[in-house]
Amino acid sequence: MIDGQDIVTARGKRRLEILRKFGVMYQSGALFGSMTLLENVRLPLEEFTDLPKSAMDLIALMKLKLVGLKDFYNHMPSEISGGMQKRAAIARAMALDPQVLFLDEPSAGLDPITSAELDSLILNLSRNLGITFCIVTHELPSIYAIADRVIMLDKRVKGIVATGKPQQLRDTSDNQWVRQFFNREAQSST
Repeated sequence: MIDGQDIVTARGKRRLEILRKFGVMYQSGALFGSMTLLENVRLPLEEFTDLPKSAMDLIALMKLKLVGLKDFYNHMPSEISGGMQKRAAIARAMALDPQVLFLDEPSAGLDPITSAELDSLILNLSRNLGITFCIVTHELPSIYAIADRVIMLDKRVKGIVATGKPQQLRDTSDNQWVRQFFNREAQSST
């Protein structure tokens, strides 16, 4: 549900309106290797708007600037680092000015410094642009750094096992498994 509208049952123009309200960054970034960063970020604009190409290019450049990649607009994804690819994927996810961004494991595969820089970028974008981020991650440092609220899922119960602030879940959860996760403790073998 997005703004009370069911994306699964929506059709036609109504579905397209709902789709424009959120952006997605996949774990791998999912950038098209045969397209420059500018072309990758411009793609949602080409698909969902009737703007002139010059306007699309300007918007794409602005999004790349927001993630610190303005000077790399003409680079191919293979010519930049993994962290830069993740930032480019966030820029593409923001192309249509969505209210919500879904990020799948944004810091997966990144070194600790690059992960911290990405966490900082996410916080700044959220604060400065008012974007809500929904992030899937197992990275505890990122959870503690960027999460206002955590919803913890468990496949064993096929649903939510905990919600709250990360520190609260770590320190006071009545669910032992949740505390083990947040304290990075091994499960007992007994």
